Amino acid sequence: MHIRTTYDNGTCESLIDMHLFLHYSLIPSVLIILALSFLERRIKRTSFDDKIQLLDRRFGFVIPLDLIGTFTNRWTFGFAFGAIANKVISLFSEEYLPPGVPSWARAFGLLIGAIEVGLSYYPMFACLTTENKIVGSVIGFLYTLTWFIVTMIDIALCPHGDVIGFFEKVIFEWPSLLCLVFLMGRFVHIFIKHIRIYLGADIRIDEKSFLPIHQAEHVKRLFRKPIVKEKSWFERKIYTWDPCFKFPSRMIGTTVLSLFCLYIFVSLEYSVYSKIADLLNSFEEQMEQLAPDVSLEAYNQSIVSMKEFNEALKGVWFFTTFLANAVTVSYIFHILVCYRKHMKRLWVGERGFLPIKFQTPSSTESVAAIARYSGWQVAHILWGYFIMHIVQCLFGLVFVYAIVFPIKHGQAIKLLKGLGISVLTIAIVILLMVLQILIASKFFLQKKIAPTDKQKPLALNNRKAFHNFNYFFFFYNVILGLGACLSRLFSGLILGSWLIARIDRTILQRGYESADMGYKTWIGMIYVDHYHTNPVLVSFCNILLTVKAEKRLKESPVYYGFNNSGASVRSRTRWLLYYTLMNNPRLIIQRKQKEMDNLDNRNVVMHTRLTQASVLEAEIRNIQKRPLDTNSIEIWER
Repeated sequence: MHIRTTYDNGTCESLIDMHLFLHYSLIPSVLIILALSFLERRIKRTSFDDKIQLLDRRFGFVIPLDLIGTFTNRWTFGFAFGAIANKVISLFSEEYLPPGVPSWARAFGLLIGAIEVGLSYYPMFACLTTENKIVGSVIGFLYTLTWFIVTMIDIALCPHGDVIGFFEKVIFEWPSLLCLVFLMGRFVHIFIKHIRIYLGADIRIDEKSFLPIHQAEHVKRLFRKPIVKEKSWFERKIYTWDPCFKFPSRMIGTTVLSLFCLYIFVSLEYSVYSKIADLLNSFEEQMEQLAPDVSLEAYNQSIVSMKEFNEALKGVWFFTTFLANAVTVSYIFHILVCYRKHMKRLWVGERGFLPIKFQTPSSTESVAAIARYSGWQVAHILWGYFIMHIVQCLFGLVFVYAIVFPIKHGQAIKLLKGLGISVLTIAIVILLMVLQILIASKFFLQKKIAPTDKQKPLALNNRKAFHNFNYFFFFYNVILGLGACLSRLFSGLILGSWLIARIDRTILQRGYESADMGYKTWIGMIYVDHYHTNPVLVSFCNILLTVKAEKRLKESPVYYGFNNSGASVRSRTRWLLYYTLMNNPRLIIQRKQKEMDNLDNRNVVMHTRLTQASVLEAEIRNIQKRPLDTNSIEIWER
C-alpha cells in the first residue's frame, strides 16, 4: 500500500503501511503462540489426554513474562518493553481507532487496539520465557528480524512525516530499532548457549531456582553481625548498592519503557511547540504588513508586545523543557529507590509509613494493582511531565514579565522599590509570627521539670496575661490567616504539579488517600511483591520442599536398596558413579572408553534403577521449580 507524506520541500512515498503490517502480523503471531503452546507440557493430565493419546499433556499455557518473581534476564525483558515504546505512544493518540467509531464505543476500540498491539509483540516475550530454548531462540530471532527489516525499509523509503517533518520516523523509531537489535543478539546468544549444552560442551544451569541466590544471601546476612562501614558521599546522598536485593523484571521493564516513551513524548511536544511558534511568528509578520487602523503609537506598541511575548515564550519553553526532563528522569530512578526502601520496610514488618487504611490490604485490589502498575506508571510519568512543564512555563512567563522586562525597559529602580516593599511586608509578617512563638515560650509556659528536658512542658503560666494576648492578636491573625491560606494554595499547586509523576506517594491530604488511584496501585503492587518474594518466607518454603523431597528420595526403593545393610560396597559405588554422571554429563567425555563399555554391559538391573532415580530426581526438580503460593495448603502439608 502506497503512503504519501508531504513536507516542505516535496513528498515521499512508502510502500509499507505499518498499521496494516501490524494487522497482518497477528497471523504469524498466533501460529507462533500455538507452536510454543504445543511444545509446552502441562503438569496435570486431563480427560482430553486420555482420549487423544497424541496430546500427551501438550498445549500448555505460554507465559510471556512473569511480573512477580522473575529476577533473571531483567534487562532483556526491559529492552523487549522498549521495543514497543512507539506503539504505546500510538495508543495515547488513538491511531488504532477506525474512522466513524461512536463516542460511547471508543473505550472498546482502544481495548481492541491494545490487545492487538500486545498480541503482535507476544512472540518476542514468549520466545524468551519458553523452556524450549533452541526452538524459541530461532523463532524469536526470525520474528524480531522481520520487524526490524520491515521498519528499516519503511524508514529508508520515507523517513519524513506529518508531525515533525524531516526525519520524523528516524527520530521516533531509533529507540525501538536499538531494542530490536539487542533482542536479536540475545536470541543468538541463547541459541549458541543451548546448542553447546545439547552437544555436551557446557553444563546446563537452572535459572529458575525456587530460592534465588540474592534472597538466600539476604537471609544469611540476617544471621550475621552487621558490619558498620563508612559510606561515601554518593552512597549517603544518592544511592547505596545492595548486592542482596534485585529489582524484578517488572520494575526494570517499566523503567526502560518510561524513558523511551518520555523521549518520544518530548519529541512530539517539541513538534507541536514548533508549529505554535510558527503561527505566532506569521501572525507577527501579518501585523507588521497590515496598515494600522488606530494611532501609530498604539500599533507599534502592540507589535513590540507581540515580539516580546514570542521571545519570552521561546526562552522559557526551552529552559523549562530541560528542567522538566531532568526532574522527570530523576523521578523514574527515584521510584526504584523508593520501591527498595518500601520493600525492606515491609520485610521487617514495618507498616507505619503507610496510611492506616492501607495497612490491611485487600487481596482483590492488590492482584488488580500488579496487573495495571506498569501501564499506569508510564501514563503518570508522561502526564506528570506535561503538566509540570506547562506550570513551569506559566511561572517562567510571570518571572520574565515581572522581573526581566522591567529591568530591560529601564524600570529597575521602580522594580527594586516594589520588591523592597514586598520583602519588608513579608519580613514583618514572619517576624510577628516568630514573636508570638517567643512570647509563648518565655511568659506563658512553665519551667522545665528537669534540666535535661529538651523543651518545656505543655502547662500554661500567667493565664490572665495569656487571655489578653489571645484577644489582641485575634484581630491581627485574621489578616495573617488570609496570607497563610494563599500560601497554602500556592504550595499545594506547586507540589501537586511537581509530584503527579510520583505514583509512589499521594498528592492528597491525610484521610483522602483512597481517592488517589495511582497511589492505591502502588500500595497493592508492593504488597503482592512482599507476599510472594519475601526472602524469609521463600527460604522457609524452600526448606519445606527440600526436606519433603529428601524424605521421598529416602523412602524410594532405589535409595533404600543401596542404603540397607545387604547392599555391597561395589554396588553402592556403581550407583553413586551413575548418579554423578547423570548430574554431570560433561564428565562422561573425560572417562576412559574401556570403563564406559564395561559399565554399559553390566547389570541391566542397575540401568532400571538408574532410570527410576532419574525420574525421581526430575520430579524433585519440578517440585522446586513450581511458583510460590503462600496460600497453598499443599506446600504447608509438605
